[in-house]
Amino acid sequence: MTAPGRGGPALAAHPALADRRLVFGGAPIGGLYELVSDQAAAATLAAAWDAGIRAFDTAPHYGTGRSERRIGEFLAGRPRQEFLVCTKVGRLLVPAAGHVDGAEGFYGAEETPLTRVRDYSRDGVLRSLEESLRRLRLDRVDIALIHDPDDFMAQALDEAYPALADLRAQGVVTAIGAGMNSATLLAWLVERCDLDCVLVAGRYTLLDDSAAGSLFPLCLRRGVAVLAGGVFNSGILADPGGDARYDYALAPPAVLSRARRARDICAAYGVPLPAAALRYTLRHPAVTAAVVGARTPEEIRADAGYLSADIPDALWSDLAGAPA
Repeated sequence: MTAPGRGGPALAAHPALADRRLVFGGAPIGGLYELVSDQAAAATLAAAWDAGIRAFDTAPHYGTGRSERRIGEFLAGRPRQEFLVCTKVGRLLVPAAGHVDGAEGFYGAEETPLTRVRDYSRDGVLRSLEESLRRLRLDRVDIALIHDPDDFMAQALDEAYPALADLRAQGVVTAIGAGMNSATLLAWLVERCDLDCVLVAGRYTLLDDSAAGSLFPLCLRRGVAVLAGGVFNSGILADPGGDARYDYALAPPAVLSRARRARDICAAYGVPLPAAALRYTLRHPAVTAAVVGARTPEEIRADAGYLSADIPDALWSDLAGAPA
């Protein structure tokens, strides 16, 4: 086993995280589920900045580079010490043979269509980060994460991780980690690598708290910061309507019923369901910050506003006692 992570406490104390505890999630402005114009993306990023958010999470995967380009354009000219950027490695972007709009859930026409190729090799990691820096208009990123290596765990451990560790030693990245939906696989990596942070998506929410079982205690012991994404479980905890998504697909009836029970409990206290969903995630001592995606200024303003919502302690007891 390697030594405990070195950068977790420092990352948690970073002004971009410590002040607001929110990270802007860049998937929606990359066109996740629906097209987002350049103007709408810029307005949403401006609203996040005006709300005090100074940390931005993105990836080549999000709109085949579109999210990175938009965030890079928005941050250009702003003092580098005032913001934090996280991007990811594991998917290289290559020219596509034909029309790919809507591929893997992302929409938005490109002059030169691109497609994603999984590559967790050392060369792939170095090339991916070099291309990300170009799109982001930066000479370094604050956090680089191995992205969704579920089916490539051995290569992630033997090639991607050492490559990122070398880049961290060189100062090209400040902190390294992994971003996945699987809490179990993230724990596997934390046990074997000197990671500074992890981004776990959808596994510590009002509907799924599985990350609390093994991942969070391990991160606390080893000094690894946790960024919690998917706090609304793909939207169902923002609005549990009939077409609500859960884990990137239409919500099953049983899950939809649970979300609506949670909504009704929150309503009895005058608390919006998404406010409770966000604050629930941030209550855990392992969680450094929550990653919240938004495609409109109204969405990100609402998310920032939930930080100051008055939530009685009794609400958490009632939610914990609700039938599964």
